[in-house]
Order: sequence, then structure tokens, then C-alpha cells
Amino acid sequence: MEQPKVGIIIVAGGSGKRMGGSLPKQFALVGGKPILVRTINALHEALPASRIVVVLPAEQIDFWRNYSSRFEVAKHSIVEGGAERFHSVRNGIEALSDAVDLIAIHDGVRPFASKAMIERAVECAAKSGSAIPVVEAIDSFRQIDDNGSHIISRSSLRAVQTPQIFAAPIVRAAYDTEFRSDFTDDASVVEYSGEKVTLCDGERTNIKITTPADLVIAEAIAAMENHG
Repeated sequence: MEQPKVGIIIVAGGSGKRMGGSLPKQFALVGGKPILVRTINALHEALPASRIVVVLPAEQIDFWRNYSSRFEVAKHSIVEGGAERFHSVRNGIEALSDAVDLIAIHDGVRPFASKAMIERAVECAAKSGSAIPVVEAIDSFRQIDDNGSHIISRSSLRAVQTPQIFAAPIVRAAYDTEFRSDFTDDASVVEYSGEKVTLCDGERTNIKITTPADLVIAEAIAAMENHG
């Protein structure tokens, strides 16, 4: 079976507010490398023949070109982002060639997606048209309503990760719509278009780095990988 051509969009639109510093979170160092460098290189390692498009806020593009030149980072293109993540992804989609079979959309602050997980998601998307990496919930959950709160079963809950991968025609058609506030990720956009999505196995270490506590965990994962 011929390998599908995959286009990669890495969405890096963070401001760093939750991180508590002036430097946007995707540029923070983990194990001596910027998070975004690690993310780009992880996708390139898994899919070396794929074009990578990084979507950044306009005001961060010049900084990134200068900053990234100090590190070993895989070749990538840069596209200006939009008002919401939805618009940034749409700009990334428009920057990809019509020749790609699949489009993978990944958070810029998820630097530890493994080669095996990415390959697994590509295989799933090639078969079913979509692949949404998830992991089982391990905490207990309560739902709050007007009457207080009540426990909900975690057995039916999954935490959603990226890269989310779709057949190119499906995701292009899905993003040819207007933004809605209930678009929480790419899967929700695709589902709104009438398509079903397929879940696949994610990874516990595929964390999204958004807070100072996440940075501590990320340093531990990076150290584990270095001694792997």
C-alpha cells in the first residue's frame, strides 16, 4: 500500500498568560530547547517527507525566525495566524498543497508526541478518514449544574490530544464555514460539518504545556527521553 502524503499544520498561537511570563509558552525552553523546536522536530522525525506549516501570530513571526536560527530545527514554512485557533488552522490548510492526502493538525505546545503514536494516527486516518488521539480519564469528575453537582462516570470520558489527522477533502470542506464558539478542536469542526470522527490511542506523555507546573513535568519527560 502506497504511503499517504501528509501535510502538517502546527498551531502555535500562545500568549504565555497562563505561564506567567513575558515569553509566549511555545518559546519556553525545555531541556535546553524551545518547546516549538521540539514539536517541529518530533513531527519531522515521524513524517520526514511531509511539509510542515507553522502558524504564528503576526507579531511573533520575526522573533521566531531569529530565535529558531539558534537551534537545530527541521525545515518549515511560517503562516500568519488569525483571531481564533479556528482561523489559524484555516490559514494553515490554505497554505498546504492540494496534492496531500491527509492533513495533520497539532498543538505547538505538545512536544512529546512519539513517532509510534503519530504513525498509528496516520494509519488510522488513512483507513477511516480521521484519527483523534485520546487517553482514558484517570481522575474522578463531577458535573456542576443549578442543583449543585453530581458524579459522572469516568469510564465514558476520554481526554483529547493532537495531532488530529483527517482526509484532506474532509477537513478542507469542514473549515469552509464560519467560526462558532463551540468549536473546541478540529474534531468538533469536522463533526459540525456532518462527518463522524474515529478515536485512536494517544499517550500519557503527549502533554500540552500551558502552565508552570506543566513545565516541570515536561523537563522530567525530556530528561527521561535523553536517558531513554
